[in-house]
Amino acid sequence: MDSSKSKDSTNSGLQETNSDINDEEKNDLCPGFKDADAFVKYGLGAVLSATKASAGLPQTGDEYDFYRSFPGFQEFCESQGDKLLHCMSQIMQHHGCRSRMRDRNKLTGLEERFDLVVDSNDVILERVGILLDEADGVNRNQQPVMPAEFQPPKIVVSSWNRMGSSSGSRSETFRLLQAKNIARPQMKFKEKVDNSNTPFIPKIFIKPNAVKPLPSYFTNKQIRKERPEDLDVPAALADFIHQQRTQEHVEDMFAHPYQYELDHLTIQESVLSKPEPQMYKPLTETKCSFIDTLDDLVALNEKLCKLSEFAVDLEHHSYRSFLGLTCLIQISSREEDFIIDAIELRSELYILNEAFTDPAIVKVFHGADSDIEWLQRDFGLYVVNLFDTHQASRALNLARHSLDQLLKHFCNVNSEKRYQLADWRIRPLPDEMVQYARMDTHYLLYIYDCVRVQLLDFNHGQPGLLQSVWNKSKDISLKKYTKPIFTEESYLELQRKQKRSFNTQQLTAFRLLFAWRDKLARQEDESTGFTLPTHMMNKISEELPKEPQGIIACCNPVPPLVRQQVNELHLLVQQAREMPLLKAEIAAEKKKGLTPIKKPEVTMFGPHDTSRVSESDLQHCSPDELPVKQGVLFADDEPKMDVDVQKTSGLMAAAKITQFESLSVAQMKARRIIECFENPFRMYLPSSDVHISKNAKLICVISKRWKLLSMEQQQKELEAKKEANKKAKEEAKERTKKAKQSYQESLQNVATVRQQAAESAKGGGKKRERVASEVGESTPKPSKKQMKSAEKPQKTEPPPKDSFKPFDYSQSDLKVFAGTKSKDNTQFDPNRQKTARGQKSNSGAGNRSMSYMAGKSDRGFRHNWPKR
Repeated sequence: MDSSKSKDSTNSGLQETNSDINDEEKNDLCPGFKDADAFVKYGLGAVLSATKASAGLPQTGDEYDFYRSFPGFQEFCESQGDKLLHCMSQIMQHHGCRSRMRDRNKLTGLEERFDLVVDSNDVILERVGILLDEADGVNRNQQPVMPAEFQPPKIVVSSWNRMGSSSGSRSETFRLLQAKNIARPQMKFKEKVDNSNTPFIPKIFIKPNAVKPLPSYFTNKQIRKERPEDLDVPAALADFIHQQRTQEHVEDMFAHPYQYELDHLTIQESVLSKPEPQMYKPLTETKCSFIDTLDDLVALNEKLCKLSEFAVDLEHHSYRSFLGLTCLIQISSREEDFIIDAIELRSELYILNEAFTDPAIVKVFHGADSDIEWLQRDFGLYVVNLFDTHQASRALNLARHSLDQLLKHFCNVNSEKRYQLADWRIRPLPDEMVQYARMDTHYLLYIYDCVRVQLLDFNHGQPGLLQSVWNKSKDISLKKYTKPIFTEESYLELQRKQKRSFNTQQLTAFRLLFAWRDKLARQEDESTGFTLPTHMMNKISEELPKEPQGIIACCNPVPPLVRQQVNELHLLVQQAREMPLLKAEIAAEKKKGLTPIKKPEVTMFGPHDTSRVSESDLQHCSPDELPVKQGVLFADDEPKMDVDVQKTSGLMAAAKITQFESLSVAQMKARRIIECFENPFRMYLPSSDVHISKNAKLICVISKRWKLLSMEQQQKELEAKKEANKKAKEEAKERTKKAKQSYQESLQNVATVRQQAAESAKGGGKKRERVASEVGESTPKPSKKQMKSAEKPQKTEPPPKDSFKPFDYSQSDLKVFAGTKSKDNTQFDPNRQKTARGQKSNSGAGNRSMSYMAGKSDRGFRHNWPKR
């Protein structure tokens, strides 16, 4: 019994220990590891040890071949390789990948195994990334709160949109909401967007709260809409004609409609006094109204006109529009929040001018520089009595001036900026975006009260600092919207910002692409960044691709309009490639045509300092007595200045470039102003008359005269040489003429051979005997031309014809026609050179009078060919 009890106790003890071990294993992340950190440390150590061991292995080459010659090393490597392949195949099977790692039958087995490893690594790393995102709280499968027809947003994580972890909160990322398939709101607008290359004209036609009435140009609709030139003239020319025709209304067209009211605006004393900050209501207890109908807008305007202050903010979209679109207007009072659909009510929002221009109502904005321009551009809205909290934060010298910083500083509220880059054209708006837009104005009135209190306390209760903030805010409300105007030199500003040096071909391509982008963006009402981003335009300009495929290769991803117009872009690039290749700086100077005006060389130029200079040393010159240099159009054609012109003052810069000899009124005024200033260091400079001695002047005069005399002597010597050469040539010509005449006269008395033969035939029919000429005598041989000239005037009679007698062939030597060769024939025959190999030629070297010597040529025989 005791033994059985002891066995039971031991069994129970073992069960307890086993149960404890099982509980610990259940609590552990992996067998033997309590948490993920312990497993990561162990895995990192294993990886490091494996890396060190692999680095200690013999390297490929002679060292590895030497060790592999030992059978023990070879068997160990094969066994370890099999273990590694087996382990890798198990891991691949666990992740559902192909795992035939030990197949060695195929010739390409090594390449296939390498491809399997690469594919498996991609799958495993992708799963690791998904698990890390889930561990970080980012679930990719979770869909955002958006309508079903829109594409889910992309989560962009980068340094520019990650909130810092210094606040203690977890790092968050902004969310980029975009809708690719949304209908373009521009199609619903009653008035088409004016993207023409003309100045912006205000849209206002009714002026509430006016002290000075609205000009007639805005009130008379016939003047604004009467454009008969649009029928038969291109758009650009029609705009130009319209501006010229309405020249009398230019001041009214481009003036600020509320300029007079803002200039005479008086700020109330109640606003300049110290207020008691009125606490804001929580968001959950505040009513929010979404206004998208005309009736709601009229009711909102009536509510706003009864208030003493309200806060305003705007949400803008600029990526899919050339000028941009205002999508939302947020307005908040002390009791209620309003969100206006600015796309739906675009043509009716001018109604709010009644409240926005009321000088008794304070409109609180934050960073209103862009908001003021957007209100004018899209709705014709203007703001009177504006207070900008951004300017107030600058006056208080706060660390940061953003709205997020003010919310955190005064309201202790962390704003969520995840939807800062959202596409505000989305309709209907998700609740998250509505809450984000609402927060921009909900706390702004409380911040307005707190800022005024601090401005008065900072200035010891005096309203001077607060008054300066009101003045800066009034200057912001006086801003006028200006459209981007395209000119031939608009690309230069963008090219300077890129800080890249282009040659003429690249700069021409950049200019043509910039013009093409601006033109297409205006036509399609797309932003220049959507049409062709700047970095892609720089890439195309640098590469200058020869084919359309090269243009597409420079764009990643390819913009839709670039893909449609790739052939036109290719023609522009070809046009740029035809330009002569020069540096951009040289090309810019040639394009200007005129040389730039150089600054005066005198660097020490300051105000009056005549304390040590006497009045006699100063030159008194009137503007009429100033020496004026004639204008020079190009720098290379500059004439040298005479000595008298150089005697001018060092402070006077001669006109380098003047298109006319007479100076303009502005230039004369500039010269008079320069004359008022004298150099304070003039006493140290050499004067033109005082410090030059007489000896120095005599030396200069003598040196100049000596130079002139030497130049005259050289010219006289050259002229004498030329005259001597001319005389020698004339004498030589006369000698040749006399020699020719004496020669022709001597030939006239000489009888020709034919004339002598004719005379001998007439005399007795005997042949003329040859008489041996004496030594030293020689008959002159006339030239062919002279013979012909002598034969022409003398016509000789033909000799008498003898009776015909047949030739007697019996007396001829017929051996010539036989096969044997006559020994007496010494005439050159080329056939004699073709003797057989090994035989000697009996022919002699030929006649001594011949220049050709007989020889052998062995080029044609095979045994003389060059061997390979």
